[in-house]
Amino acid sequence: MSALAAELAALIRAEGPLPVDRFMALALGHPGHGYYTTRDPFGRAGDFVTAPEISQVFGELIGVWAASAWEALGRPPAVNLVELGPGRGTLMADLLRAARALPAFAAALSVQLVETSPVLTARQRETLASAGVPCAWHRDLSTVPPGPTILVANEFLDALPIRQFVMTADGWRERVVGLADGALAFGLARDPMPVEVIPAGLRQASPGAVVEICPAFRALATALADRDAPIAALFVDYGHVQSAHGETLQAVKGHRFADPLAAPGEADLTAHVDFEAFAAALAGAGLVTGAPVTQRALLFGLGLRERAERLAGLRPEAFESLRVAVERLINPEPAGMGSLFKAISVASSPATLKALP
Repeated sequence: MSALAAELAALIRAEGPLPVDRFMALALGHPGHGYYTTRDPFGRAGDFVTAPEISQVFGELIGVWAASAWEALGRPPAVNLVELGPGRGTLMADLLRAARALPAFAAALSVQLVETSPVLTARQRETLASAGVPCAWHRDLSTVPPGPTILVANEFLDALPIRQFVMTADGWRERVVGLADGALAFGLARDPMPVEVIPAGLRQASPGAVVEICPAFRALATALADRDAPIAALFVDYGHVQSAHGETLQAVKGHRFADPLAAPGEADLTAHVDFEAFAAALAGAGLVTGAPVTQRALLFGLGLRERAERLAGLRPEAFESLRVAVERLINPEPAGMGSLFKAISVASSPATLKALP
């Protein structure tokens, strides 16, 4: 039993079973034993690899999007460039390198990184030490300075805690984490939930159907809207375009799927993003969104072919590794990154959204 599992078991004995979102929040963010607070999980030596770690092309093309967003915001002389969950700082470093191609844009930037992990914050400081742009770190958006904002987030939404509900013979009941023979185990809350908790389009279902909702979507949307300044944002993550029944909670450890309850705090926990629900939360906060597009379509639209050809010309000896990396980013198969990952643009006004790439 992991150190956090023992602590969670004691908490359950004292207070009762934990809803899945609370379990997930503790597994990822516990100050002493949380997955993200205690380690650098990225790369071959970690548990998973994200798009910025696969190829510099990804971050550079996000830089193209950010420069276009600056244009869409009216070329403000000072702008916050915010990244949520910056990982090792790789995406931001590649983005800033691309930004140098437009000196006025680069000169306007003030980088604001929203990170809760002390381990990853230290890694980001190392990565961005020579970026040549002022950088500041925050635990949440509330302390990011006011003003026009360009925000990017890659594989951030999937780590936001979710609640799960299961249809039973007596209605929807919430899935919880309790104890069975002293070990963590999934179960169901004793009492049915009010049907209003379930999104309207998903309330009718057969016994055994699962619905996942992410309360943090609304909190994030409100935090973005409360900035009360022009904003353009891009979220890239894996998930589905339309809300649907189904269970997507998963754990990954050592680049393999794992039991989410086996070793909390020692494996990554994520869930597929419901982009329809996320867009609804943003709209409810007064923001406007574009239709989600696949990562493949996003990258091609931002000039993937031209950038890859230029890199291949600059470093012919690295052509094969570049080809493999790019093909991984745009793989159109259902489980490939090019298809499974989606991107959604967000803005504070319809005019800004219309001007975004």
